[in-house]
Amino acid sequence: MASMGEILDGKYEILTEIGKGGMSKVYLARDIRLNKQWAVKEVEKNARDRNNKIVVQSAIGEANMLKKLDHPALPRIVDIIDNGKVICVVMDYIEGVPLSRVIKEKGAQPEDAVIDWAKQLCNVLDYLHTREKPIIYRDMKPANIMLQTDHSDKDHPYGRIKLFDFGIAREYKENKTGDTECMGTKEYAAPEQFGEMGQTDARTDIYCLGATLYHLVTGHTFVENFKPIRSWDPQLSVGFDEILTKCTQRERENRYQSCAELMYALDHYKQWGNEYRRSQKKKLGVFAALFACSILSLGLGFGSLGMRTHTNNLDYEQNMTRAKNEALVENKIGYYEKAIDIKPMNIEPYINMIEAYKEDADFSTDEEQQFKSCINSNLVELKKQSDYWKVAYETGKLYWYYYGYGKTDDSDNQITRMKAAVEWFNDVVQYGDKNGDEYKISLIYRDIGIFNRDITLDIEEASDKGKYAPYWENLRSMAEQVNGEDQEIVQLELYRLIMNSIENYSRKFKADGIKQDDMLAVYDTVCEKLEALNTNSDKTDELKAQLIGRKQTVRQSIDSAYRDGE
Repeated sequence: MASMGEILDGKYEILTEIGKGGMSKVYLARDIRLNKQWAVKEVEKNARDRNNKIVVQSAIGEANMLKKLDHPALPRIVDIIDNGKVICVVMDYIEGVPLSRVIKEKGAQPEDAVIDWAKQLCNVLDYLHTREKPIIYRDMKPANIMLQTDHSDKDHPYGRIKLFDFGIAREYKENKTGDTECMGTKEYAAPEQFGEMGQTDARTDIYCLGATLYHLVTGHTFVENFKPIRSWDPQLSVGFDEILTKCTQRERENRYQSCAELMYALDHYKQWGNEYRRSQKKKLGVFAALFACSILSLGLGFGSLGMRTHTNNLDYEQNMTRAKNEALVENKIGYYEKAIDIKPMNIEPYINMIEAYKEDADFSTDEEQQFKSCINSNLVELKKQSDYWKVAYETGKLYWYYYGYGKTDDSDNQITRMKAAVEWFNDVVQYGDKNGDEYKISLIYRDIGIFNRDITLDIEEASDKGKYAPYWENLRSMAEQVNGEDQEIVQLELYRLIMNSIENYSRKFKADGIKQDDMLAVYDTVCEKLEALNTNSDKTDELKAQLIGRKQTVRQSIDSAYRDGE
């Protein structure tokens, strides 16, 4: 086991123990090169102990799963160390307190706070469920939700949350009849988690989330004290009561069928309940009377339908026109949101919204949540549209070049951006025209993203050999695609990617058969294009200067890799 002051792998200084389980410990560590704090989960190996083998496999499986994910509410895996005696997983250190402790110390939480946390959790579950290979979390509970201590976020005044412990998460598999193992925490687990009801799916997580929210808002666990939340506190809303009741139905068919559907309900929970239904019945009565009158004049009825369609078309066009004429980006995006609400299957407002996000060259996490709230609830139907791939292609580029999550003054987030973009480029590959240029470049984007997403763990597992040659060919192909007509940030990010790759993997490229002349030719081309590029903003001026300043270091990496005798 690690000791205080020990340096792991020549990088991470152990500062203090911050957590402990049956066969694992968690330490706070400092990266001695970056002066940044990380959490280190350490699992000791014991070949004779079957339970230990399961824990070790679980830790490795969790790391393998998390390394492919990139979401503000999930911890990032940055390193995996296996010295033969222990496995150490290095990940984000999250300052905060688990919601289980919040409930224990303060009891039931305010409904507004729980609703806000519910939306954040619903968002991250939707992210997991909509992966190319959907991930079912299966262990939602207050103990696995960290409430961050910084409450300065205006969008989340009750605090941002992080979801951790993916030890029993699994990938959903089509046509599988059940889970390999029955797992879950009794107080929050769905009935199907204990077998004989088919494999767990997205609706399983919706049940677990409902049971967790029940505990948070009442202070009582759902399984042992089943009764409506308003029985505990009549001041709680009827709408939230009905939402939690639907989440926790025994039969999956009676729950919300997706997190997008649940998110919509959470966004409109104040409109639910008996009073709202009574108002709707009144409206229905008025409508029925009007409809009876319309039957007397069928022509008038069709005319009204035509007028309504005409009004919708007019409203849509007005919002699109206002957006194009609007100077403020925030207002422009608002008009596109309204247009999407009127005609959610039209591709144009999504594309235009993406272009608006690019205007300040920074796609923030708040903007990401705004965009996802527009597209996620429509995504299933959008994918049936023949031109959906255009939205996927533009969204992929938005993440690849502009996503702001994880970027600091002293740290670039290029890997994070690529990981977030992979799923969208994969959608282009799946739904696009296989003869189109966008399809071909999306293949390259996707494969470059997958390489950078997986390579750290591949190196740790000594399974990276043979992966550098195809990566190099993808880099070279992408370099050939870029020209002076592309935006300057697009060109600069490509040059940075190529220079980073040469600097980090020159020896690996050589070992995989890449010739020095080939590498020098690409390097020289990048340097020439970089020098000739005219930049027009402080951000691109700074990036160009940084890359020019690294030219010599990158050239030395090539020379060192191909030096005689090495």
